[in-house]
Amino acid sequence: MEVQKMFEVFCKAFNKIKPYLAMVSLSFGYAGMYIITMLCLKRGMSTYVLVVYRHAAATIAIAPFALYFERKTRPKLTLPIFFKIMLLGFLEPVFDQNLYYLGMKYTSATFASAIVNILPAVTFIMAILFRLEKVKIKNIHSIAKIVGTMVTLGGATLMTLYKGPVMNMFGTSSAHTGTGSSSSASSSGDHKWVVGTLMVMASCVGWSAFFILQSFTLRDYPAELSLTTLICFMGMIEGGAVAVVMEHHTSEWALGMDSRTLAPIYSGVVCSALAYYLQSVVIKERGPVFVTAFNPLCMIIVAVLGSLILAEQIHLGSVIGAIIIVIGLYSVIWGKSKDYNPSPLSLDSSGKGDDLELPISTTNGTKTIAATTIVDDTDYGVQFPKSQK
Repeated sequence: MEVQKMFEVFCKAFNKIKPYLAMVSLSFGYAGMYIITMLCLKRGMSTYVLVVYRHAAATIAIAPFALYFERKTRPKLTLPIFFKIMLLGFLEPVFDQNLYYLGMKYTSATFASAIVNILPAVTFIMAILFRLEKVKIKNIHSIAKIVGTMVTLGGATLMTLYKGPVMNMFGTSSAHTGTGSSSSASSSGDHKWVVGTLMVMASCVGWSAFFILQSFTLRDYPAELSLTTLICFMGMIEGGAVAVVMEHHTSEWALGMDSRTLAPIYSGVVCSALAYYLQSVVIKERGPVFVTAFNPLCMIIVAVLGSLILAEQIHLGSVIGAIIIVIGLYSVIWGKSKDYNPSPLSLDSSGKGDDLELPISTTNGTKTIAATTIVDDTDYGVQFPKSQK
């Protein structure tokens, strides 16, 4: 009896910490993607080719689950839905990830993992522009979302315009040799830093647009696994067309037994397929706000690993800007946490129902669910199923 009671206590305790274990594991998984991808890019692999191979791996990994689990529930694929999937395949796999990888190449893995925390703020702004978010100025939670958005964008602006001195946080050295060309090299580096930052921020805009369109698509095609498979497949096709135009040498497509092969397989399987399942489970149990709260953990892990493995330099401006972004992020999360309703959504016969939830963001490669935007179903008369990338 004592053993049985101890086992029951252990099971209850394990069930309580499972969501935490899942999100911490995902944080390390995403951090590993940043490091491996950066190594791959430093070895000369084309970002365009990397995107193609990543989504090929993701399609192969998730397609069997979609074919089996949704074989009886998969709706008919109509032409309008197909066009939406084509656009989804462009927004995230092609537009977002190509800009994101290029931006990370011009800056650093640590910097990119910090900037991606502006996703909730960017999507919140887009939701307002598309009239998907209702803001009540006198409501404290709406004020928290507005202020948090402004603070987050302010932190991103600071990281763009101010680098500051190098901070030797993890015992890495940053010796500089040569004085004759130091000025021109610094100027060129600053230019790439600004361009890379703008690329990462532009990728966040494309990513936010992806989540908004994804929610509308799920209304007509409520099969998450199948939709994800089709998006990854279309991303592979469309990304392949872009890669063929941008990369004219067949040597760019060559793979070897190194990070050039590991990066697309790892990011496709871990950060697209496995992350999809784990985040879906956690969201159903604890809600998207819980998932979002672990975003800064990934940033910290990447900062440590990037400094130790990649010898990346961490600048004072990046540290201050990241802290400001995290403060704004949690302000938006707190405001959105009052919008989240864990109960199932349903509409009654009169078309009136509960509030409808629109996902704000998820990680891409980086990417996890960041927050939610509530849509009043009395205005639209439709139900948006939860979506997850």
